[in-house]
Amino acid sequence: MEKCLTSKKAAELMLISAQIRRSALEMVYRATSGHIGGSFSICELLTALYFNEMKINTDQPNDPDRDRLVLSKGHCTPALYSALAERGYFPSQLLSTFRDIDSDLSGHAEMKHVKGVDMSTGSLGQGFSAAVGMALAGKMDKKDYRVYAILGDGEIQEGQIWEASMAAGNYGLDNLCAIVDNNDIQIDGRISEIMSPYPIDEKFKAFGFNVLTCDGHNMDSICLALAKARECKGTPSVIIAKTVKGKGVSFMEDTNEWHGNDPNTEQYLAAAKELDEAIALAEKEVKLYE
Repeated sequence: MEKCLTSKKAAELMLISAQIRRSALEMVYRATSGHIGGSFSICELLTALYFNEMKINTDQPNDPDRDRLVLSKGHCTPALYSALAERGYFPSQLLSTFRDIDSDLSGHAEMKHVKGVDMSTGSLGQGFSAAVGMALAGKMDKKDYRVYAILGDGEIQEGQIWEASMAAGNYGLDNLCAIVDNNDIQIDGRISEIMSPYPIDEKFKAFGFNVLTCDGHNMDSICLALAKARECKGTPSVIIAKTVKGKGVSFMEDTNEWHGNDPNTEQYLAAAKELDEAIALAEKEVKLYE
């Protein structure tokens, strides 16, 4: 496979993604609520964006020249908030307040109260329209920032996704990169059995997108796709990231049962053991390059 990162950098990013996944588990267990399956499937994607790809400044989270990320599948905040805390937007101690009634860390992405969140989302399909608007504004203002939007593969059953895609292609928004979290599962089951959006690549091509694919759990594959999207001129890009729902915990993987469920104590302890082991392995990998 073509290399985009040094082995050391890839190992460091994989360690961060493992830590983000562990934090997400802790948040959902403590809150007894949250969307764990779809959060686990995007941990590597968020890590690649926030720790390698995006032009951001945690000291100036509203810098008008920053790159933007819209989590259009806005219910997967356990991963998003964990990534933002790990990146330094706010203290990680605040993660323990997730979904508390008086906490700013609500169940869906909240831009007014959480540093680093670029758009409030949760109503599926609408976040991508906001991302298209941000990219169009950047073009009109002659800014060089880029806009990234993470979409669920169940979410793209929404008609609004394709209205936004039509606009993005029409205006040649090459500063826009959509990323489809293609874990193949939505709340009720396989996306192909509920209302199939396949072939996803051909649909985006029809709207004028530069279509790329990647292994959504491999840092080299993700970062290479992001680099190719950045280099593309004249058209928006979409990366179809093949992922596993519930990635990292054996009994949560590739099932809709963990779309929005929280683990009981026995399940939490088993999941924490697997994720802690993954962190330990990732730490060993990083030390090999020190």
